[in-house]
Amino acid sequence: MTIPDYQTLMLPLMEVASDGAEHRMSEAVEALAERFRLTPAERETLLPSGRQTTIANRIGWSKTYLAKAGLLDGSKRGVFRITDRGREVIQRSPPRIDVKFLKQFPGFEEFRTSTRERPTADAPAANTEQAQTPEELLLDSYERLKSRLSDDLLARVHQVSPARFESIVLDVLLAMGYGGSRPDAGRAVGRSGDGGIDGLINEDPLGLDVVYIQAKRWEGVVGRPVVQAFVGSLEGHRSRKGVLITTSSFTADATQYVGMIDKKVILIDGSRLAQLMIELGVGVTVEQTYLVKRLDLDYYDDQDV
Repeated sequence: MTIPDYQTLMLPLMEVASDGAEHRMSEAVEALAERFRLTPAERETLLPSGRQTTIANRIGWSKTYLAKAGLLDGSKRGVFRITDRGREVIQRSPPRIDVKFLKQFPGFEEFRTSTRERPTADAPAANTEQAQTPEELLLDSYERLKSRLSDDLLARVHQVSPARFESIVLDVLLAMGYGGSRPDAGRAVGRSGDGGIDGLINEDPLGLDVVYIQAKRWEGVVGRPVVQAFVGSLEGHRSRKGVLITTSSFTADATQYVGMIDKKVILIDGSRLAQLMIELGVGVTVEQTYLVKRLDLDYYDDQDV
């Protein structure tokens, strides 16, 4: 089954705590993963940040919401236990505990009101009825913004002149560590005149090896014949390494072909080119920066003076 959302996990988490004992979060994660019969892959699924599993993150936010409503005591690091109010709730055997249920508790409503007025990355979103946790909402929004930027980048690259496209490609390769200084980066060996570039670039700043480059703004999908022609040009230049860049995409046959030859050929399609430009800061600028902070627990430890 799929990983349950943080609201679905609230009642099961309360049931884990219903024995009145102190429970570790790791224990709760294991117990609820078993209860919902999560597969090994689902248990290991990470947030886009790669720093925490999705199930652990969602259980963590369930605990936070329940604690804000006074049903759990989560004041100690990494552990929680049920409160008197929580026992009263469990004794009523509610069919489900979610955000709507928690609204009846004054502390939780105050918590919701304050976070609506001050939306932050580490506080619940204004629409707390959503199934995703705040981290998931933040990262999902970031991925959507990046996807839209990628589309805008490709549209813009299609509009620039052939010379500007050549400059963009060189900037990307330089940002990746190829070519050394920019004046010495690209050495043209042939011009096709169709909006692409053919050249050599140093693989390292010292020029110990070179990489042959071809970059074209193809409109259609690039197939195996084009890739084979590029590989043939590598032979003519006595090169065993090449990068073929297109603003469109490659066919599966073309991709499979480069995996069968003895030369090292990298195919970069439009999507990957846009991602590289975003990651390396080529042709993009920072519009807004959000710092997501967490509690520094080591700061509060007693230290010898």
